[in-house]
Amino acid sequence: MTNEIKEYDVLGIGLGPANLSIAIALEEQAQKSQLSYCFLEQKPHFEWHGGMLLDGTRMQISCLKDLVTLRNPMSPYTFVNYLHAHNRLNAFINLGSQHPSRLEFNDYLTWVAQHFSDLVHYEQKVIDIQPIEDDNGEVAKVRVTATNQYGEKTVRVAKNLILGMGGAAKLPEQFKGLEHANVLHSSGYKMWRDTHLRTLPSDAKLAVVGAGQSAAEIFVDLCNQFEQGEVHMINRRFALHPADDSHFVNEIFNPEFTDHIYSCKESERQSILNHFSGTNYSVVDTEELHAIYERLYLQRVTGKGQHKYLRCHDIQETVNKDNKVSIRLNDRINNQQNWQDYDAVILATGYRYDGFNQMLSKIQPFMAVSPVERSYRIPMTKQCHVNVFLQGCCESSHGLSDTLLSVLAVRSKEIVDALLDRKSAKPKEALSA
Repeated sequence: MTNEIKEYDVLGIGLGPANLSIAIALEEQAQKSQLSYCFLEQKPHFEWHGGMLLDGTRMQISCLKDLVTLRNPMSPYTFVNYLHAHNRLNAFINLGSQHPSRLEFNDYLTWVAQHFSDLVHYEQKVIDIQPIEDDNGEVAKVRVTATNQYGEKTVRVAKNLILGMGGAAKLPEQFKGLEHANVLHSSGYKMWRDTHLRTLPSDAKLAVVGAGQSAAEIFVDLCNQFEQGEVHMINRRFALHPADDSHFVNEIFNPEFTDHIYSCKESERQSILNHFSGTNYSVVDTEELHAIYERLYLQRVTGKGQHKYLRCHDIQETVNKDNKVSIRLNDRINNQQNWQDYDAVILATGYRYDGFNQMLSKIQPFMAVSPVERSYRIPMTKQCHVNVFLQGCCESSHGLSDTLLSVLAVRSKEIVDALLDRKSAKPKEALSA
């Protein structure tokens, strides 16, 4: 345990695109804010969805929806300036697309993160957040404890928290507790592929569970890797559905739409979320859908290949069997059940965004029973003066864009503005740590 406890006005937990956008906003308002801040990230270095950085995959949104352009298009941290700095701007323009490869966009994000390396503490996993109460029961600061890969703890004190931790892998109940080296979530796919794929036989039998973009990309990648094998895509629904990225529908991802959905009554808001879920959940880009359908069709033409799309199949049970994963499937179309043995199973089953609840459990007694504010701040009781902001956890109140890149630039402005407004409106004397 360190003997010196450092204190910050703002402590960011997690350094994905969300808090990276916050770092830019804080820097660009440095003269106005004069806040001290840092970020804690449990990974050893910056990486954005490393498990899905597959060759040939592209961004699904415009490169202009980067970390800063919609807030400050003259910022040096825009994607356009990244291209200029790397002498690729003309070449990118000649591509004729606003959708860069996922590899390039990760390189852009990494390039930005390197500019803030002195403000980021990597390999820091937050294990405890403790309110600091004075003699009157008032809380103006929190004590944040983090541990590194060696178990060494570091304590920091903060007046404000911004949580941008991203999502945690969501696993089907049937796979919980099933320990097998070749059963994994899509978030770790590329790392697993680079280390374990060569250990599988060329005629391996593999399963991809899911019906969204990640499932489709992994299915295509495995089919390419195992032309002599058998890859199954398992889907509870009848069909793979295309993502609706049409012009008018895409306006739900505009930052100003957040005002509209936040102001709606809960029933109307839920109706909007349900109606437009096909823009983001369990949907696949049209080009990817075409590639998969054509591959399966050519198998019928040539008689070569055993890859399959298993529609209307429910997973009933899973067990380890002779170093394989055995899955009992319920085929609802043919009204029959059967066991399938797989060498590996990849679960492209989405993410959970409620990890902040456990992280903030000790602050919970100071949280007011009210919805998250428009500024993404958790309402607190009168006794607590610590501001806690959530990023990527407010879809139910702020709309489908909340977990996406679309609103990062504008949201960072809203959060930093809220911080500055509260700092000037309600100055508090420091409490002893």
